[in-house]
Amino acid sequence: MHAIDFWFDPVSPYAAIAFERAPEVLAGHSVTITYRPILFAGLLKHWGQLGPAELAPKRAWTYRHVTWLMREHGLDLQMPAMHPFDPLPLLRLAWACASPGEAALGTTAGVPGMATPNRRVAEAVLRHAWRGGADAGDRARLDALRAELRPSRDPASAEVKAALRAATDDAIARGVFGVPTFGHAGRLYWGLDGLALLAATLHAAPSALDDAAWQAADTWPVGAERPR
Repeated sequence: MHAIDFWFDPVSPYAAIAFERAPEVLAGHSVTITYRPILFAGLLKHWGQLGPAELAPKRAWTYRHVTWLMREHGLDLQMPAMHPFDPLPLLRLAWACASPGEAALGTTAGVPGMATPNRRVAEAVLRHAWRGGADAGDRARLDALRAELRPSRDPASAEVKAALRAATDDAIARGVFGVPTFGHAGRLYWGLDGLALLAATLHAAPSALDDAAWQAADTWPVGAERPR
């Protein structure tokens, strides 16, 4: 059984596509996936990056690319009415739906008694944003989603807000810098492309990276740095 982590933010179209593609790409292996909703903006702030939607040409390219990917893979996904949107209501709703139980956020998270949301919850928040072309932040739609999921906690509670912060901090501590990111056996696989590399690793395919090639990337010499 392969234990896989999936860090995502519903604001990311690539996270939505990766979620839909994962069952097919990872088919043939016994896997368990732990779903970890995190705040993409928190990663950007920590690592000093701009999001794709903050650069006008990259924003337009991203929308063209993901629209093509959705069609190419035959996915019932569409761009929402507005993007980017504020993902906090969806992220907090996801954590509010996490079942009470043994902590699953890691020792750095510091939220005892909080498990991670299950696949049904991850699917609901991602498809809320990326199916139907509606406004992901529409209050009536969010209220309807909350009624459907019936969270065990108040999404606006301090406990839920702390869980989201803790999950994001935990991801940063592990080296996560973007979404979606998959984790397996101490390695991180970033982006939709990373899903293919993860599958190659599970299949022990010739295209997968061995330990030496994987670790070499950490110490590759730097030839020049951009002036700051």
